[in-house]
Amino acid sequence: MQREINAPCPLLDEAGHITTEGWARFPYWEYRRKDIKASPFRIKEWDYYMIFSHKGRFGMSFTLSDLGYLGLGALCFFDFERSYYHQVDAMTVLPLGSLGLPAAADVAGEINFKNKKLSIRYEVSPGHRTIDFASPELRDAEGNQGISGTIVLEQPEDLERTVIATSWKENRRAFYYNQKINCMRASGAFTVGAKTYQFDHAMDMGSLDWGRGVWTYSNTWYWASLSTVHEGKRLGLNLGYGFSDRSPASENTILYDGRIHKLDEVTFHFNPDKHLEPWHFTSSDKRLELTMHPILDRQSNFDFKLIKSIQHQVFGTISGWVVLDSGQRLELNQVLGMTEQVMNRW
Repeated sequence: MQREINAPCPLLDEAGHITTEGWARFPYWEYRRKDIKASPFRIKEWDYYMIFSHKGRFGMSFTLSDLGYLGLGALCFFDFERSYYHQVDAMTVLPLGSLGLPAAADVAGEINFKNKKLSIRYEVSPGHRTIDFASPELRDAEGNQGISGTIVLEQPEDLERTVIATSWKENRRAFYYNQKINCMRASGAFTVGAKTYQFDHAMDMGSLDWGRGVWTYSNTWYWASLSTVHEGKRLGLNLGYGFSDRSPASENTILYDGRIHKLDEVTFHFNPDKHLEPWHFTSSDKRLELTMHPILDRQSNFDFKLIKSIQHQVFGTISGWVVLDSGQRLELNQVLGMTEQVMNRW
């Protein structure tokens, strides 16, 4: 079942349950933190940006997240030619909503996170998203140290996105409200030491993973994303499953020329013991068949008994084909993208 929502509605009712579960092309659900019927320690909010330079073969990602008892600010540099990455992050204890992450993904304003290790500023304005950042600690593959820069993402008003609102079978007050905005053209630059990395507005793309929710204690999810230019038009993919009850709708979509094309179920085929082996992706509706050849595995593992996280975010080149709603088939040939397997217990 793929229930599409196409009119504004509250996200949660008086009991803390999602009013109408499903997917949408725009954020029709209204999220209000005060409507949540759960401990503040269980509320999760995050804004995660990922930007690739397809020509320069480098990338950046940025995280601001409030997980209730733990807050995180992080930036990560990727060099896909050298299979290299370096992340700098900083944690805060018991933010409980104090980071100021907005209730809507498109609300104009800014968010700031700063300490001695790094600084990140997100600014949202009509048609644009700006990220200012710096860290004295970050290093590139050549040994240059100290990063600072500004990236601007262009978001047309009519650019469709993948939006999903679902809950968990075992606890219908636990919910996942998420937006994935792919294919925002990137411009700007940053320096690491004396070296400059420049984004090409014609070819380079950024994406946003915006999420709000209450999770159950233990989850494993799978996600893949791609944003590129295909014969002059934007082409994006968002694939994912394993997180919440997806019977009302999947979050599997193709974004082409600004419009979402909805897929059914997608399965990730990979070796969980060797994440740098090829990954294969297939869809139940026979509209997608892709292979990723990994370049690097960004790993993050910690185990504090009650709190545990094992993350593999794998970047590589994706080849294969996808089929649009019209039946048109698009071929992909070694396009930069990512996939991940994440197990969280918290």
